[in-house]
Amino acid sequence: MIANIGRGESLFGALSYNQLKVEKENGEILYTHKIVETVNGLYTTAQLARSFEPYLAANNKTEKPILHISLNPNPKDQVSDEKFQAIALDYMEQMGYRNQPFVVFKHTDIDRTHIHIVSVCVDEKGKKISDSFEKRRSVNISRALEQKYGLIPTTEKEHLQNDSIFRPVDYIKGDLKSQIASVVRHLPKYYRFQTMGEYNALLSLFNITADEVKGELHGTEKQGLVYSVLNENREKTSNPFKASLFGKSAGYHALHEHFKKSKESLKNEHANSSLKNIIQVAMHMATDEKSFKKQLQEHGINTVVRINDNGRVYGITFIDHNNKTVLNGSHLGKEFSANVFNDWWNNDKRPQIENINSKKPIVEPVIAKDLYNREKPHDLFDFLNYNTVSYNQNEPSFIESLGGLLPEVQVEDYEEQLFENQMKKKKRKLGQ
Repeated sequence: MIANIGRGESLFGALSYNQLKVEKENGEILYTHKIVETVNGLYTTAQLARSFEPYLAANNKTEKPILHISLNPNPKDQVSDEKFQAIALDYMEQMGYRNQPFVVFKHTDIDRTHIHIVSVCVDEKGKKISDSFEKRRSVNISRALEQKYGLIPTTEKEHLQNDSIFRPVDYIKGDLKSQIASVVRHLPKYYRFQTMGEYNALLSLFNITADEVKGELHGTEKQGLVYSVLNENREKTSNPFKASLFGKSAGYHALHEHFKKSKESLKNEHANSSLKNIIQVAMHMATDEKSFKKQLQEHGINTVVRINDNGRVYGITFIDHNNKTVLNGSHLGKEFSANVFNDWWNNDKRPQIENINSKKPIVEPVIAKDLYNREKPHDLFDFLNYNTVSYNQNEPSFIESLGGLLPEVQVEDYEEQLFENQMKKKKRKLGQ
């Protein structure tokens, strides 16, 4: 069993990420500890958050008081809900967090079921609970729990073999082909995008760009795709790599088929309404481009802005890592088009925000105030460790920290899928 521990500032971010899984029927609340019960046994993010408020209110010194832990059994393990509950309680007790409120979420959106635990690392007096030798203790506890509950042993080394997937390409490290492959072979499996522009916006998070190439061979028109690596100035820094090097899923025809399927699946997508509401809240509360992007980061949404040499915003794309969708602003509606943001950020014409439907905003006012009024940069484990992207070459940096581009929980899910594939390969090699 592999345990991953994340720490952050935003309780709302951690809870809403997991609660979204529940709402989409890709997860469930498996167990609550020291959480105020509701009449019907169902919870909203705000209701869950209230049980943590006394601990966070008492906290005075700990910058990252929120814990977000995932426990990931071997793919071949079949773990019942009761056993998952027992494992979670055992793990939290041995790590020193048994007296804290926590929520155990079960995720079922990938082949291997696993659990996430949201808690706090400060006690009721606001004192930080010791995290000395946390990594070592967690590994030892995981090994002991494997024996206690009859789980298949899994080493950290095996898990880390897949650590390179969904990492930004670093042109200085070399072996660019392998680095590109670790990204482009898998993106279409997880994300929906309808155009080359949206695909390139997603690729830009990984320092990659794709170009369509057309030509004629023996009188027949041919179409293809090549990938190149970008440096910190958004300039191509490698020779182009043919898409055929990375398999059919990364090729021209497969991607255009993916565009069609994505367009069809997004026609009546309720998640689009949620995304619109989140963007509208950010537009209403943000003061400028920087704070707008920061607020969307709180919800796991990257903002990719395209700016020409004259500084005009000519394109804006929103990458929602919760719903795994990539949408140009124009696809969401004219009120989210590039012109609107250009007028706001360059001409000081603030857009008039109207609620798109009669539903209440997703972010409740009290929590929203807490989210949006922070001055320090957020550094939450799920999706707050990265910077938003701009094609403006005048910006000094594209991504300041390589390991934190995507939500860590999301990355972990991808790693789990690869880990399962690795286990299958080993099984075939052994002739089992």
